[in-house]
Amino acid sequence: MQHSSKFFRICTVIMLCTGVVSCGKNNVTSDEDTPILTEKNIKNLIPSRVHDRASWAKDIYSIMDTLTIEKTKTNVCSVIAIVDQESNFVANPQVPHLGDKAVKEVNSRLEEKFSDKLGERFGEPVAKYFLNVLKTQPSADNSYLAQMKKVKTEQDLDLLYRQIFDYMTKHYHVSAITGAAKLIGQDIGERMNPITTLGSMQVLINYAQDHQRNHANIYELRDDLYTQYGGLYYGIHRLMLYKAGYAKPIYRFADYNSGMYSSRNASFQQALSKLTKIKLSLDGDLLLYDKNENIQSERSQSELAINRLFADHAVKISAKQVRSDLKQEKQLDFEKTQTYNEVRALYQQQFGRALAYAIMPEVVISGPKLSQDYNTNWYASKVNSRYLSCMQRVRSNR
Repeated sequence: MQHSSKFFRICTVIMLCTGVVSCGKNNVTSDEDTPILTEKNIKNLIPSRVHDRASWAKDIYSIMDTLTIEKTKTNVCSVIAIVDQESNFVANPQVPHLGDKAVKEVNSRLEEKFSDKLGERFGEPVAKYFLNVLKTQPSADNSYLAQMKKVKTEQDLDLLYRQIFDYMTKHYHVSAITGAAKLIGQDIGERMNPITTLGSMQVLINYAQDHQRNHANIYELRDDLYTQYGGLYYGIHRLMLYKAGYAKPIYRFADYNSGMYSSRNASFQQALSKLTKIKLSLDGDLLLYDKNENIQSERSQSELAINRLFADHAVKISAKQVRSDLKQEKQLDFEKTQTYNEVRALYQQQFGRALAYAIMPEVVISGPKLSQDYNTNWYASKVNSRYLSCMQRVRSNR
């Protein structure tokens, strides 16, 4: 499974208006959640250690209003749990030893990263020039590399990278040195910027671009994500504004880490594996994607397993239709496709029980920013623990 990564971190067909399901409005509420929380209620649910809880509560309340998300205890506690996990309610948090980690990453993986983005032909020469700029500019006694060692926050590092790529754009004549005329006119700085998830809720910049709340250029959008309101806005949007039939919030928390509907899709993969006896990765990705999240033409193991399953059972769904159906895997409507429903029917027939709507995806979280590798289950469980603590505060504040 391939994901867009940051430099240092990496309903069933018939929708029931019960459980953690959206019913008309944008929410993940349940029947018992009918009381709507006030701004003061929200403040009291934010951990007491948080600085300026009133300000955070005001923004959460306002954003949920703007996005028409019901301010139920389940919805509000879900938001609070993610913010607390990602940043402990700090709009632009400091990252321990960030400067040292940034320099280490540059020294160990620079050429690889440029080749991934620009291809091997152009990646190597551009990487060499980039490293030279780091060591010698803007001055020998205050190089970008020396400045990098001193950064404390992601925004510090983001702004530094912007300066570096701005320098390169002005001084590095790509076409003359490498013949890469096709790169002229592109925003190479944004394309190469390794800071791809930002703010207090760690939202992908590509997601924010697709759901902008105002007309801003890319730098203005990045700056907005580092603000308290901007980070909350895009994070709440990403967490809450999609419908899914999850019976427990923990699966939505897992999706926040590994991708929309990855918990549902992982269950689908598990069913495929049991039906075909083919070992499949339960990562929630039914197709293959490149690092920019574009679908690749090569068939995934899950897609191959589906085609084999249908052939073995004389199911009249073509490989072309399977591919078309799988392209909806990041949407609720995947549950309406022939492929999803045929696999579900075969599973029911063979095992005598319904296909589970969701399971925990098996996705590894790694990167220099982390002290060790973790997985989505670890992440979702940590968030869920914070969620349950918030729900306990609801009961305590009655």
